[in-house]
Amino acid sequence: MNHGLSRSVRGLGYLLPSLLLIATAIMAGVAIGEIRYSFTTVMQVAGNQLFNMDYPVSQLDTGIIWDYRLTRALVAACCGAGLALSGVVLQSLLRNNLADPYILGISAGASTGAVLVAVMGLGAGMVSLSSGAFVGALLAFAVVALLAKGAAQGTAQYHNGHIVLAGIASCQLFNALTALVIAKSANSDQARGIMFWLLGNLSGVRWDDVTLALPMTLAGLIVCLLYTRPLDAFTFGQESAAALGIPVRQTQTLLIAAAALMTAAMVAIVGAIGFVGLVIPHAARFLVGSQHGRLVPMSALIGAVFLVCADIASRIIIPGQVLPIGVITALIGAPVFALLLIRGQSK
Repeated sequence: MNHGLSRSVRGLGYLLPSLLLIATAIMAGVAIGEIRYSFTTVMQVAGNQLFNMDYPVSQLDTGIIWDYRLTRALVAACCGAGLALSGVVLQSLLRNNLADPYILGISAGASTGAVLVAVMGLGAGMVSLSSGAFVGALLAFAVVALLAKGAAQGTAQYHNGHIVLAGIASCQLFNALTALVIAKSANSDQARGIMFWLLGNLSGVRWDDVTLALPMTLAGLIVCLLYTRPLDAFTFGQESAAALGIPVRQTQTLLIAAAALMTAAMVAIVGAIGFVGLVIPHAARFLVGSQHGRLVPMSALIGAVFLVCADIASRIIIPGQVLPIGVITALIGAPVFALLLIRGQSK
């Protein structure tokens, strides 16, 4: 009983600094930009909007802070956390440290599904962008599974290389399909907007996007936290998980669906963003180890803070121009991943 109480106290001790760190990152994301605002001004706008206070803030500043920058920061935090959680799930279930939604083609499939809905009107208006992205994400993972199964040639287990190679093939396939749809059906303005969106674009997000991203991320986080023990077991293989009484197929289906749903929602909102689901879980393991009870919340925290910081960088690196956020994550993620590979090889 005392042990359970002490663990709860430790959990609360981690929770409060984590919430403070995320809140500080979001505040920085709102305050920093071409027009700089003080934290006081940001808090005054929040007080006016949430509690009907009467602080003297201009309507222009209120619009920039509340409707533009705050929504960007919130969606960036949700997107970073969701992609990081998807990476943790896929790396654990597949026992492959290179698994993530981008490398396995899930992001590419989600992009294809979203573009089919947006450009070709698939579903005649009855299918939403996020639904199209979700179907595309699941279809891409199904292609990866079929290719890996064929490469395994009837053996009991897939080799890690089979999954990675199948993911690369799936990614190229769905990227080609996306390019074909754009070339065939999109006009010049649509093509330019979609290509910018595919690199990761937070410029158009508004509160409607927050109402999709935030519940999706929280639901995915809850699912991952509820399944930390099965994720630990899957780290040692499906046989180990089955020996512990874990329903392997049902658990895999649920967790992969959760990862695909989070990825699809984020891709539908901001486009495909690489390296977050790949690098962030490794960085979290470096800090807290491989037990998913600590790895899952730490990955979500680091992913959220990282993408908010990347969004800030995308707006201030080139004065007067906003870079796609995927460019920033690649510029940071590629060298960091190289360092992680070198460190792992040296150990």
